[in-house]
Amino acid sequence: MRLGAYTACLHDKSLPEALAILKNLGLESAEVNSGGFIPEPHLPSADILASETARQEYLGIYAEHGITLTALNCNGNPIDANAARREKHSADLLRSIEVAALLGVKRVVTMSGTPGTGPEGTLPSWNTLTWDSAYLDVRDYQWNDVAIPFWKTVQERAAHFDVKVAIEMHPHNVVYNPATLERLVAETNATHVGAELDPSHLFWQGIEPIEAVNHLGGLVYNAAAKDTRINERARIHGVLDDTGFSRVDADEPGALGLGGPFTLARWPKPSSWDFVAVGRGHDVSWWAAFLQALEKVDPDMAVNIEHEDQELDQLEGLAFAARTLLAAAGR
Repeated sequence: MRLGAYTACLHDKSLPEALAILKNLGLESAEVNSGGFIPEPHLPSADILASETARQEYLGIYAEHGITLTALNCNGNPIDANAARREKHSADLLRSIEVAALLGVKRVVTMSGTPGTGPEGTLPSWNTLTWDSAYLDVRDYQWNDVAIPFWKTVQERAAHFDVKVAIEMHPHNVVYNPATLERLVAETNATHVGAELDPSHLFWQGIEPIEAVNHLGGLVYNAAAKDTRINERARIHGVLDDTGFSRVDADEPGALGLGGPFTLARWPKPSSWDFVAVGRGHDVSWWAAFLQALEKVDPDMAVNIEHEDQELDQLEGLAFAARTLLAAAGR
């Protein structure tokens, strides 16, 4: 299997610098951002769309460093109730599929998105526990009127370019677990829409990622290596604890814009759970079993580290994750 990293954690580096870091860590695969929530400093999309020469020069950078470009990442909210963000993120995703095809990359990673509660909504609303029929009405609108029509368009485009779109099963989206992933695939008759298996978001939902891989089988197109640690606070407040999150103004140092007027919120301290580097939530033996399950689905699948451990710096966290992942693979 091809082990690598998603380069978003290295956006302060040039592409050659980022690839050199991955190579020095013993990695061989890269996933780069292509729009959505965050910028794309490692992907000159306009040049790639316009010129075969630009495409060959771009891929040459990877060849020089012994790294394979295995996926584009366009995580965003392409069905957002906020019109400006919806239009940008949906356009980014549709463009990413074409860019991937031109580069010979067969995977685009993204999120399914979240609409509002109805046609007049202006903010996304995650709707899961539908014991009250009002929430069933919301679910019907979000799926039947918004998600399914949009994802039929994505499926058509992905099939046209023969690129697989791998959805990260991420809470705050209509697709957040295997059941909702399977529903989207069935409702759109998808042949080119499946899952990106990121265990970190499954861990804190109480889902066993290895069992999810075995259940989804060939619907798993791509994988992320990101870990989660469940903290003592969860024993009292649970994993849905929303206390302690606070707003980060767009003009604050370090603020991360997510499109339109929105920013990444400040994470609570103490927290019920945290994203941590691979190996800091689950040991090498668990990650070895995870890789083995993925290999049964597709021996050529790429597994790319996503570093979001706030307790380790940029390179320290990436290096820790790489050591764990390579040990799990027996390398």
